[in-house]
Amino acid sequence: MANLASTPFAGLFPVAPTPFMENGDLDLDGMRRVLDCMVDQGVDGICILANYSEQFLVSDEERETLTKLSLEHVAGRVPVMVTCSHFATAIAADRARRAAEQGAAMLMLMPPYHGVGMRIDETSMIEHFGRVADASGLPIMIQDAPLSGVTLSVPALLKIAEAVPLVRYFKIEVPQTAAKLRALIAAGGDLVAGPFDGEEAITLMADLDAGATGTMSSALLPDLIRPVVEHHKAGDRKAAAKAYERILPLINYENRQCGLRAAKTAMAAGGVIRSDVVRHPLDQIHPDTKAGLLELARELDPLVMHWGK
Repeated sequence: MANLASTPFAGLFPVAPTPFMENGDLDLDGMRRVLDCMVDQGVDGICILANYSEQFLVSDEERETLTKLSLEHVAGRVPVMVTCSHFATAIAADRARRAAEQGAAMLMLMPPYHGVGMRIDETSMIEHFGRVADASGLPIMIQDAPLSGVTLSVPALLKIAEAVPLVRYFKIEVPQTAAKLRALIAAGGDLVAGPFDGEEAITLMADLDAGATGTMSSALLPDLIRPVVEHHKAGDRKAAAKAYERILPLINYENRQCGLRAAKTAMAAGGVIRSDVVRHPLDQIHPDTKAGLLELARELDPLVMHWGK
């Protein structure tokens, strides 16, 4: 089994969107361009096949294609985290094993869930994470998000980490994220190598104040989020707050109005990808919403808005 990285993963680990053609087919050339653009954004790592990658709308065969393509194309330029969530432990473990064989640096995993009425007990949850860890030998990030409908208390998270040594990363994106991060870090000690936030970095300043060492935004503006993280890390909270104040309207619009459509829309406008189509049954972004997003984005001019032009 591989050891945890001697230097914990930290910083900017945005989620890569999955581009599709107008007819809904995978755009594999577009996927390569997405990855190249993200590397040029100066990210510290890339997460693929997450919820913001529309992972719940791709087939198992497409997952395999995207994993192989992404890991081969990034080719070690930055670490790649592969999301392997599934209710079935055997399937999650197989996804993890395949990701490890192809060169993934890390895995992200939600607790097993399947509808509001299907829950598993704590012992089974620990076994689930343990079997994924055994299959891959890779560090694992637990994704603690409302989408799963599974309540993961701080004691529950730390109980998993105590039982599964490869679980040392936590992406917290629930209401009052900062409070939960603060409690997790205080109680967890060495069990917590990487406390991250998510939700497009909409609560980033509070989360950094609470001790977050990483953030998992979308691919819309990580280059403009970086100054916030770097200033805060250097102890210049005033400069961090100023940098965050500048970009917060765009982050808020993405989070509250667009969701996973935002990064794709900006990438299409900036020539990174050909189409911002999302797969049915998701709705396409409304023209008025698109106009509002691009108005804010053009004012800030993140790299995605001109990378392909």
